[in-house]
Amino acid sequence: MVAIHSTVRGPSLGGCRMWSYDDVRAATLDVLRLSRAMTYKAACAGLPLGGGKGVIALPAGTRLTGARRRDALLDFADAVQMLDGRYLTAEDVGIGSRDMPVMAERTQFVTGLATARGGSGDPSPYTAIGVEAAIRTVCERLFGSRSLEGRSIAVLGLGHVGSRVARLCARAGARLVVTDVDPGKRALAEALGARWTTPARALTAKVDVLSPCALGAVFTSDSVPQLRCRAIAGAANNQLADERVAELLAAREILWAPDFVVNAGGIVNIAVELRREGYDPAVARRDCRAIGDTLAQVLDAADATSTTPLIAANALAKQRLGGE
Repeated sequence: MVAIHSTVRGPSLGGCRMWSYDDVRAATLDVLRLSRAMTYKAACAGLPLGGGKGVIALPAGTRLTGARRRDALLDFADAVQMLDGRYLTAEDVGIGSRDMPVMAERTQFVTGLATARGGSGDPSPYTAIGVEAAIRTVCERLFGSRSLEGRSIAVLGLGHVGSRVARLCARAGARLVVTDVDPGKRALAEALGARWTTPARALTAKVDVLSPCALGAVFTSDSVPQLRCRAIAGAANNQLADERVAELLAAREILWAPDFVVNAGGIVNIAVELRREGYDPAVARRDCRAIGDTLAQVLDAADATSTTPLIAANALAKQRLGGE
């Protein structure tokens, strides 16, 4: 399925997610929520793009391999092609760099192909650059300095993005707590000198910044009272179980950096890929670092209006969507 939320600012862009769902309704809810978040993400980043999302919904417990996986990718690509450029697809959870060329056999509306094929390649390094910039912004807001030297940061999820966020923070001198559902990722923790723990303990670790970089809905009315961090800035989409959780975080004086602002690096990179001038990785890195400035603008607006960062970020997006 493909959901197009908005094309007000340009063609809708959003990754394709291959995931197992309990039923079609759950998959539909996911694709709709994710497409809306992409609209707001692109608008907050000031990009000439709208929001969309793709989902290849698998029955619970199913894993596609070989010819069946290829057939599913080609079917999805046919759906993308039928939309005639109103939706541009990219990588997301469950879809990797080897899958995108398969889709490109059936549609030209594929982004993030290998640089050898004229694309910008793996978007995860750029998403990580934006997350690090956001972490520096919240540290400046709370502690008066953008330096991460000596700051304690918990990274939840060491996938393509989370592992890079952890490396960037370690390189900047942060003290890390890391976790992943895959115990094999413990080797990265050891290489970085990070403390390895369970996902449940990492969520409630006493740290300066919590950086969720796996799946969403981490923060709920039940989990928020257990948090011991000062701020949250991570790559995961839809981190709040519902928007009311933003108020709960504010009541606990935990600074939450809106996820759709923080994790925009991937689409910022793709926007550079789509420029007429052609792709320039140096421009992409510069634009991704500017995510920290966008977040600062959102936090300033929240302070000025005595609202949550979520309300301020939504207001910025709506303004850039022409008051939609």
